[in-house]
Amino acid sequence: MIGFGEAANAFAPGLDAVRTPFDLKPERSATASDAEALAGADAVLSLVTADQALPAALCAAQHFPAGAFWFDMNSVAPDTKRAAACAIEAAGGRYVDVAVMAPVYPAQTNVPLLISGPHAEAGATFLQAIGFGKVRVVPGDVGRASSIKMIRSVMIKGIEALTAECVLAANRADVLDEVITSLDASPAPAEWGVRADYNLERMIEHGLRRAAEMEEVVKTLDALGTGSAMTRGTVLRQRAIGALGIQAPDTLAGKLAALSLPVTPAKAGVSALSHESLRLEPPAFAGVVHSGHSA
Repeated sequence: MIGFGEAANAFAPGLDAVRTPFDLKPERSATASDAEALAGADAVLSLVTADQALPAALCAAQHFPAGAFWFDMNSVAPDTKRAAACAIEAAGGRYVDVAVMAPVYPAQTNVPLLISGPHAEAGATFLQAIGFGKVRVVPGDVGRASSIKMIRSVMIKGIEALTAECVLAANRADVLDEVITSLDASPAPAEWGVRADYNLERMIEHGLRRAAEMEEVVKTLDALGTGSAMTRGTVLRQRAIGALGIQAPDTLAGKLAALSLPVTPAKAGVSALSHESLRLEPPAFAGVVHSGHSA
């Protein structure tokens, strides 16, 4: 196990395997180096911070056991995983792209896993044998499983960020209860496919008008001083789609095909907001220096 933080600690108790963890934090590590941890290993679970996923693979490739699995379980971009795969495969290892699709607690080894790549089938058999209960192979090359997780995060983490932007402003304006009540009065959400189709239709037909409205929302949030980064992005996306000036096709597939047409920056409305208005304020934590990342 390379990296012995939250995820590794969640998985370890349920694994039917002899485990040797290595972590850059000595108190988490059973060995002095990753080379010692890798010696004689049948498989590696890479569970490090996202910024260390590729460095961990590159370092391990220098002394990787031939034929061993490298299960890259880190939340990183498909291109990052493909780069790591090149290093592990060149060293004679078997790289498997693993996407962890839910929080590791409380599920632990029953957390849903999606895996892809040329060694996915063999990798799934191995993971199930050592105790992972929900492993599903996604046909395709390395990067396909991580693409699902990364793109899904646009919605899941985006909703979290939108929630923060909304309720912080509502609280500052002393209208939190009223805003929450108004949201609760909205119709129950439909299935995601139906919701996506409806939302795209509204943007195609009314994106320009909505962009103008959301510019006023930006002014509202900026006046409150609670931050408007997400709303500024909404202005640009609404204007970009509305500026296409197309008729909304009847189906989600049709809308997606229509929106896949090339869009120039000017047509997208990027220049319609001033440079100053597009400048996003730095997050409060921007100056914090982190140390002690696991790898």
